[in-house]
Amino acid sequence: MKKLIALLLAVMMVVALAACGSSSAPAAAPAAAPAAAPAAAPAATTTVLKVAFNQSGTNPEAKTLYWISDQLEAATEGRYKLEVYPDAQLGDQAQTLEQVVMGTLDMALVANSIVETYCSDFAILGTPYVYDSIEHQQKVFESGKLADLYAETEAQGFKVLSNYSLGARNLYTSEKTGPVTTPDQAKGLKIRVMGSDTCIKMMGCMTGGTDGVAMAQGDVYSAIQTGTLDGAENNIITYVDLVQYEVAPYYNLTGHLMIPDELCIANDVFAKMSPEDQAAFQKICDESIGYMFNLCAELRADYEAKAIENGVTISEADVPAFQAACASLIQDVAARNDMTKAVYETILSCR
Repeated sequence: MKKLIALLLAVMMVVALAACGSSSAPAAAPAAAPAAAPAAAPAATTTVLKVAFNQSGTNPEAKTLYWISDQLEAATEGRYKLEVYPDAQLGDQAQTLEQVVMGTLDMALVANSIVETYCSDFAILGTPYVYDSIEHQQKVFESGKLADLYAETEAQGFKVLSNYSLGARNLYTSEKTGPVTTPDQAKGLKIRVMGSDTCIKMMGCMTGGTDGVAMAQGDVYSAIQTGTLDGAENNIITYVDLVQYEVAPYYNLTGHLMIPDELCIANDVFAKMSPEDQAAFQKICDESIGYMFNLCAELRADYEAKAIENGVTISEADVPAFQAACASLIQDVAARNDMTKAVYETILSCR
């Protein structure tokens, strides 16, 4: 019995030792949860400034607005860009500048004659025969000497950022009227002009007493077509873009005006920009003057060729005779006050 018990104990010890010597693989650790992706940085907020323009989207000034938008977006790292509304989509020029003043539109590119209705001193920039050439006018606009004049509009609720010009404006007349190359031939004609006192008086000088007819650009085609007007006046680019040669095929090179177009922004809109963004925007607008003038210079000959292809008769005019007719108006506008005298001196100094 003792031997049997000893044998059983020995067997049990062997089994126990075998169990202790064996080991099973540890359970696999649970897979770690994938690391959470870092939160995406919020996209930079872009403020879109709406700007209205009354001519086509292919017009050099419209192309300049698109260029400004690209430059502004880059300079402000996406904080600002422009949204351009051409073809008078938001109203005519007078309406869009009024919207800027009322705070319902950010920006507008409008003719000097429209700005003149808010600040009469701007008349000196749109006086007939005040510039010797398109190069002379560009020099004036890039001189940096018009800042005091521009500042006057801020009391009206908007700021002028830059000035452009599509070139010399000339008379164009209907088939019935025929070519007009002298003041005598212009006598009594009803010619559309922009809605400013200066432009209305200018045409009175050129036609021997018949004041210009102020009318929105969108109504000019039908007014000439029906005989309400004998003609109108504009630069070759706008004349062709608006196909007004269809009703007024005589383009007469009077060269009486190089009317500026001002890029305007609401005071409140500009004030909301940081000082750095304001400075960047103004610098871009300053640089855009040369961009636009160069673009126009490249296109002007093409537009003249296109006009001729469409049956337009282009005639040289007696410019000295028209200049003489407007001489008293130039002096009257220039001598109005200290501001107009100073601007006129700036124009003369840039010749």
